[in-house]
Amino acid sequence: MDKLIYTAATGLRAHMASQAAIANNMANASTTGFRADRVVFDRIELKGGGSTIEARSPTSEEVTDADRTEGAIQQTGRPLDVAMTGDTWLAVQAADGSEAYTRRGDLEVAPSGVLQTGDGHIVMGESGPITLPPASSISISADGSISIVPQGGDATPQIVDRLKLASTRGSDTVKGLDNLLRVRGGGTLPANLDGTVTGGALEGSNVNMTQALVDMIENQRSYEVTANMMKSAKDMDESGASLMRLPS
Repeated sequence: MDKLIYTAATGLRAHMASQAAIANNMANASTTGFRADRVVFDRIELKGGGSTIEARSPTSEEVTDADRTEGAIQQTGRPLDVAMTGDTWLAVQAADGSEAYTRRGDLEVAPSGVLQTGDGHIVMGESGPITLPPASSISISADGSISIVPQGGDATPQIVDRLKLASTRGSDTVKGLDNLLRVRGGGTLPANLDGTVTGGALEGSNVNMTQALVDMIENQRSYEVTANMMKSAKDMDESGASLMRLPS
């Protein structure tokens, strides 16, 4: 009986994590470069000879899987907007200082001169974080090279750095809850010199709202079935206790 209850409780926790992931996907349906979350439910361990079941759903420190399909490309005409093509990811500095990867290409220059994405992550170049000097214009070429026209100087564009573009091909990568891709177990991806970007464009979210709504309904129904399993276990337990109380 205990195993049945543990199994049902494990299912309920898994469905709650799935519902949270679906809700997060729907909330980010219009977020630039967002990759839809797919919760991994294989973190179930049997301990104590199978007497105890421990189920771990993803937490803020853990990672989930992600849908790697490309989102729709939208032309913006903005010089600092770039859309990565194919299996190309932009290297950025995560909040913990480690190197991570994103498809978000709405770049902007902070007051300090640091190049960052629209969600505040510092963009990495060939030798570290990219810092740009004051310029009257900035442009990014297809290979990721960044050119500027210095303020008050020669009008000829000068290449100052290059975006670090990486490919996940052949590497084990996972998506974190911050929407950044990382190498599983730590480490960094090598620069992909063949990686390209499309200037003046952005890649939209790859969330399919119709599919997300269907997934939410299916998950809710499955949650109800699992909840009924716990109710059935309770009824059987009460029935067994009633039999034990019968007069001899």
